[in-house]
Amino acid sequence: MEINRNIINNNFKIIGNWAVNSRLLKNKFSQLTDFDLKFDEGKEIDLLDRVGNRLRKNREEVMDLIREVNLS
Repeated sequence: MEINRNIINNNFKIIGNWAVNSRLLKNKFSQLTDFDLKFDEGKEIDLLDRVGNRLRKNREEVMDLIREVNLS
């Protein structure tokens, strides 16, 4: 089970316009900072961890939030 969770986390990719999506996340969660939302390609896990720490959410919850923003 833990191995499957790690595979999912490692396969998560940011899609769409991150500048727009990060602004939407920041508007929804005012406690997020520019540093929390800084994204470097290939460093999705770091982004998930920073946002998760700030919002007190696990990686799966953060991935769901990002997916929601992508759909809006």
